Amino acid sequence: MATITLVQVEKKFGDFQAVKPIDLIVDDGEFVVLLGPSGCGKTTTLRMISGLETVTGGRIYIDDRDVTWHHPSDRDIAFVFQLYALYPHMNVRRNIVFPLEAQGEDKGTIERRLAEVVELLRCQHLLTLHPGALSGGDQQRVALARALVRRPAAFLMDEPLGALDADFRETMRAEIKQLHINQNATTVYVTHDQIEAMAMGDRIVVMSEADIQQVGSPSEVYYDPSNTFVARFIGSPGMNLIEGHYLEGIAQLAGDSTYQVPENWRSVLDRTLKDKKVLVGFRPEAGQVKEDGAINAEVYADELHGAHTMLHLSLRGDASESIIHVRARRGLGLKIGEFVKFDISPEMVRFFDAESGKAIVAEV
Repeated sequence: MATITLVQVEKKFGDFQAVKPIDLIVDDGEFVVLLGPSGCGKTTTLRMISGLETVTGGRIYIDDRDVTWHHPSDRDIAFVFQLYALYPHMNVRRNIVFPLEAQGEDKGTIERRLAEVVELLRCQHLLTLHPGALSGGDQQRVALARALVRRPAAFLMDEPLGALDADFRETMRAEIKQLHINQNATTVYVTHDQIEAMAMGDRIVVMSEADIQQVGSPSEVYYDPSNTFVARFIGSPGMNLIEGHYLEGIAQLAGDSTYQVPENWRSVLDRTLKDKKVLVGFRPEAGQVKEDGAINAEVYADELHGAHTMLHLSLRGDASESIIHVRARRGLGLKIGEFVKFDISPEMVRFFDAESGKAIVAEV
């Protein structure tokens, strides 16, 4: 396997900046997910790593080898596409071994590697079939087998599960992750689906507006987002952000509610905000509905999610009418329009600068 290094890599199409200069290191054997909305630059970044797209600036290294201007075939990588890209006139066997035949490998090597990958991906029974006779999940399994049979230095995957239905996606997520563990393969995986990213990635690179917003483990980007974009984008629903006015340990919120800031946050907020606006952030599971809660809200809607109820709340007197999401116990029995009170778990509250959108870091 290999380490992939991007140094100030960027891409322009005329005057349009598709990817701003970025730095990124994917360690040997690591599974890194490029995550972001459509048009954020994640697929363009993947294509530059593969050589399918030329860079406008910067350098790309695989291990210590500068491959910035190398042809894709000289980079020792395997690319798995969203729409499989299988040859319809070849059966599964021929599709899988075609890369080895093109490289001029001997028959013994081809047979040995074919046997290894079909056993790994449990597709022995498909070898005589043509792609048109396969389900979407089986086609994706064959596409993975064709990539694996080459034993490349790295795998690049561009939304490989995007064309599958929900059941197949869950199954293939588990299979790709298990495949990564078994192979210890350096993998860069592109998706706009944050559930895929959280479930599969060792690290997640969150992208927006052609730039990297945050790089971290799934836990880091979920619990400690670097800015309001990451906070809202990660999670379903995303992090709640309530605008307030901070002064001397108290955040004054809409609807005459006040939030007592936890002690470990006060000194840094006093120093960075003083008498300024602040965004109070918390995940839905951090909200705690209780009779003596400090924050007043009105039930806007509720949804039963099986084991719990997701409350959609409107802060009383909030001119922006922003909706707050709080996870409550099942069968709470609240009605639309009813007023409730809730608190925020002090361990899970986060604060953001209302002007820049950047996260404020608590003092240890």
